[in-house]
Order: sequence, then structure tokens, then C-alpha cells
Amino acid sequence: MSSKRSVAQETAKVSKSSKIPLDVHSARGVKTWNEAVEWLKIRGIEDIECITPDLAGVPRGKMMPTSKFTSNTSLALPSAIYRHTISGEYPDETGQFRYDSRDSDIKLVPDLSTLSIVPWESDPTAQVICDIVGSQGEQISYTPRNVLKRVVELYRQKGWRAVVAPEIEFYLVAQNDDPDYPLRPPKGRSGRSILGGQGYSIAGINEFDELIDDIYHFSEKQGLEIDTLIHEEGPAQLEINLRHGDPIELADQVFLFKRTIREAALKHGIFATFMAKPMQGQPGSAMHIHQSVIDIATGRNIFSNPDGSPSKEFFAFVGGMQHYVPRTLSMMAPYVNSYRRLTPDMAAPVNTAWGYDNRTTAFRIPVSDPAARRIENRLPSSDANPYLALAASLGCGYLGIVENLQPTPPTEDTANEGEIDLPRGLLEAVSLLESAPSLTDVFSAEFIAIYAGVKRGEFETFMQVISPWEREFLLLNV
Repeated sequence: MSSKRSVAQETAKVSKSSKIPLDVHSARGVKTWNEAVEWLKIRGIEDIECITPDLAGVPRGKMMPTSKFTSNTSLALPSAIYRHTISGEYPDETGQFRYDSRDSDIKLVPDLSTLSIVPWESDPTAQVICDIVGSQGEQISYTPRNVLKRVVELYRQKGWRAVVAPEIEFYLVAQNDDPDYPLRPPKGRSGRSILGGQGYSIAGINEFDELIDDIYHFSEKQGLEIDTLIHEEGPAQLEINLRHGDPIELADQVFLFKRTIREAALKHGIFATFMAKPMQGQPGSAMHIHQSVIDIATGRNIFSNPDGSPSKEFFAFVGGMQHYVPRTLSMMAPYVNSYRRLTPDMAAPVNTAWGYDNRTTAFRIPVSDPAARRIENRLPSSDANPYLALAASLGCGYLGIVENLQPTPPTEDTANEGEIDLPRGLLEAVSLLESAPSLTDVFSAEFIAIYAGVKRGEFETFMQVISPWEREFLLLNV
């Protein structure tokens, strides 16, 4: 962060020179600290939330008065926040997973391009997403935003720029304060609980008009742009599509969208959940990722040849997805619950097949012109940390290109009728992540060690819970 003197000097420059362009009227992001000072002043911001995603994608950080944010303040967190499970526990050291013996500090570095207001707060409040560095400013490899930045940099070194467009599915559910009771759909404006089979139903969306209006309103205030919103197949299951763009910017948007949607739902007395499989017998929630790669020098989509045909890089990217996605699935399906979504006959792929406009395949090639040729990864679930899911998906495609991996022939018919060729559970997926040396080069050995240790800890926590299935079928029968 700039020193107190630096911020004061920049502010003085603003007052002395009208030639310095200020981006203070933008809803989202500024370029410099002097712009940040003016941006906050114009909006009367009283408090700042400095947030960063942990391994689960949960916002962690600190809140402070605006005056402290723009002064010589060092923002630090304990490194242990990246070593605890989703339930807040600290797993035992296993394999390569180790704790920092000093539990030393890591520093929050605000990314001013993400500065925006927090529209649901009653007092004028802003938020900014922060990067993480070591206590001496050194690079930290294991934080989710840094993992994605590492992958984006690999593309840049090859002269490429990755472009992504996420689609995020989620459920609205009635408030439930007892985890022993199953979730149920909320009541809409008609006073009745919405049922399934409402795919693309406008009436289904209209049941939650006021809530959706708040989602749009909150998003606009934060400078977040929704492309489309639809009703999916599940009861009160919605999907938001985001416009394509830079992977880090899109991960930031998904990170903030999840928070925004939850807050909008709470305002209306219901919950929004991004669990992969919140309700038995209903479709799961995915985070489909559309991907393409641009040549930085020419602006050309490298997936297409000059004559419009698919390029060798396109086929190699698909080959990389087929080979490496099963090995990175724990980054796209990060919980025990995630694998309940990846089951046959539940509108989710359970394969590594690819095909043209074939939704039964894991890797679908949508209909498009050559300039927009892209690959849709349909395996990630909406419970995934968006930074890690994007890093994993792009990392697999990158390895496919640099290793010149060749795909299988495209699947013409249904791909979900054969054997499941994905990990069937979290522990198997974690072991596969650790077993591929190429992935260590892409994501870093430190990240893989920490991530694997935390996921094994979460699995052990899950194993302490006795499920209704066990009580139903084992209680009196064994």
C-alpha cells in the first residue's frame, strides 16, 4: 500500500492540477490512490471492507474507517486462514501439508481496480478485493487469486491471452436453521412453492421479481454486468451468465456475485445456495466455463485457422482437458457434496468426452463463427472457488497445447451411457491432483500440498457425521 505521505502528495496533485484524469465517476475501480481518495470522498464512504478469497472462496479480511484505509496502514492476516477447512477446523499435518511454524503474517494489498460500494449496507460502505503477499512483500503462491494469476502469466509468456465466460447456477430455498431437515423451495409471489420443470420459464423468474430486481440493482451499483438470467430445471434454480473477459476480472465478479445474490435473497427472507447438490432428486448446480485463447500480437482466436477451420491448438486444448481435468477435478468439485451432482441421469456429465453442441459431453463446443470458437467445460460445480476452477480449467488446456496432447474423436451421440471416467469421490480426486508432476509446475507445489491437506481434513470432518441413509438402512438391518 502507498505510504501516508504518498497518498497525501497524490491528493495535493489532484487539487493543483485539473489535467490529471480522475476515474471517480466509475461504479467500479480506480487506477491510482489519488483517484481512490476522491472516489471515496464523493460518495461519502465511511467504512472500507478489504476482502480476499480463502481456499473455499469465502471473503476474509478487515473492515476499517476510510481515513485509516487511505493512511499508512499495514493490513495483515495470519497465514493460517489458508489452512483451515470449510467448517473452520485445522487438519493434522499429513503428506506434504505443513503449517507455518511461526504462523507469520501475510499482507493484504488492495487492488484498486476492484473498488466498489457495498449496496446492501445501511451506512456508506465500500469494498476492495486484495492480493496477498508475504510480510516482506514476497510472492505467496498458494492463495487462490495468486494461483489464477500464475496460470494467466503462463499464457502471457506464450504470447496468449485467455478469455472466459462463466455461467453460475444456484438455488433459492426457504430459510432453514436445522441442518437435519431437507431443504425445500421457497414461496414465490403467488404464495406457492415453485416446482421443478421450469427450465427457461419466464413465469418461474417472475415468481421472484422483486428479489431479481435487487440482484440487478446491487450488481449495477457495484459495476457488475449480468449478460442473461434464466430459470433452470430445478425448483427455484436460477442461472446467471456473465459476459466474456479476462479470467481474473471474471473470477472477481463471480466472487462478488455470490455474495450479492446471498444478500439479495436474505433481504427477502430466503436463502440462496451454491451447493452443488442441495436437494435430493433434483439437478445439481454447475459453473460452466466457456474458454478461448487470443494471440496478443494479432488479436486472433488461436482456436481457428485463417480459413475458419479448427486449429491444432484447438484440438490440443481439448486433449489437455480430457487428460488433465480428472486430475484437477478436486479444484472444480471441491467437496463431498460436489460428487453427488456428478451422477448419471442428473443433467451433469460424468465423462471426459467432447463434442459439437453436445450437452451430454464434459467439453462442449458451442455453435459459433470461427472468431468466437470456444470450449465449454461443463464439469465444475457452483460450489467451487471461481479462482481455482478457472485456474484448473485453463491450466489443463494450457498443458494440452504445450504438450501437444491429442483428443479422442468427438462424440456424436449421448456420452453419459458408458462408464463413469471421473473420480467418484473427493479423496480419489485429491490423490490424482498430487500425482501429476505437470500440475505442480502450473499451480505450484506449495498450493497443491496445502489444498490437498485441507481437503483431506474436510473429508475426515464429514466422516464424523452419521447420515439419514445410515440410520434408515443400517439401524435395524445389520
